[in-house]
Formats: sequence, C-alpha cells, structure tokens
Amino acid sequence: MGAQTLSSTLSNNHVDGDVGIPKTLDLEFTQSISIRTVTDQFISIGKLARLSGLSTYTLRFYEAAGVLKPIGRAANGHRRYQPNDVLWLKFVLKLKITGMPLAEIKQYAQLREQGEKTVAPRMAMLALHRQHLVAKMTELAECASALDDKIGIYRKMIAKSKVKNERKSHESHTTAVRRKRPL
Repeated sequence: MGAQTLSSTLSNNHVDGDVGIPKTLDLEFTQSISIRTVTDQFISIGKLARLSGLSTYTLRFYEAAGVLKPIGRAANGHRRYQPNDVLWLKFVLKLKITGMPLAEIKQYAQLREQGEKTVAPRMAMLALHRQHLVAKMTELAECASALDDKIGIYRKMIAKSKVKNERKSHESHTTAVRRKRPL
C-alpha cells in the first residue's frame, strides 16, 4: 500500500472494530490526533510514538495493561501496529482526554475484545461517561463565567485607575505650569 492519508487508509475499518457501527464514526474520532499518514500496512512503535505524541514506554504500558491488544510482531520481534491498532489507540486517547480513568478504559477494552455480544454494556459505559463529561463541561463553563466576571471587575478597576492617574497627571502639570508663570 502506498502513502495515503490515515483517514482514507482506515476508512474501511470501524473505530472500535465493531460490525454494525456506522463507518462515519471513524473520522469523528480521528480528527484531532496528529497522525496523518500511513505509508505501509504497519507502523513501528517508534513511528507511532512520534506521530501520536506518546512515548514508546506508554505504548508498551498500554499493551501490558490490556488497553491495547497484543501487537503483531515482525520476524525480528519489533511491534507492527496495523491501521486498526492506530484507530483504537486514537479512540483510547479520546477517552483519556475526556477524563475516563484508565481502569474504565481497560474494562471497555476487555469488553471490546469479546466482540459484538458486549455492544450494550459498552454503549452503557460510553453513555455514562458522556453524562459525566457533560456535567464536567457545565461545571467548567460556570468556572469560566466566574473568571470572566472577575476579569471584567479588574478591567473596570484598571480603567478607573488610568482615568484617576491621568487626572492627577493633568492636575500636576497644570499646577506646575501655574507656578512657572511670572506674577
């Protein structure tokens, strides 16, 4: 396979490897990660680390922890990440970014490995996580609003202080000019 964009290479795959989930979800979960090109049918751990921003240690840890399934190996023992592995990693990173604990991601990964019979519990996990995420977003929006209010107060204080300083400066200048005038 020649150089292709990641999305075109992986567009025939499902985000979490499921049959029956619309393929339009593939790109939905892959847009903000910096991995853009797959030049072969596999990616080495070093290349995936560079492209994803993760360390090779983190990738190995994810595999050892069961978040990533055991990765295929070349004859020399080097890991060979397939396009589906990359898509799954991207989804895992989305879960991490949204605050899902690693233990829950591992649980989700274990359910995923069991196949289609676990679609309902996986959907329930994601729905519950989404509820937590929405609540956190609401809380963060309230915090941002409080910050905006405080910033507004400080802007008014600074503007008021500038006016006061300008007035004082003008009065000082006027007084100095009056003193210099001959009587």
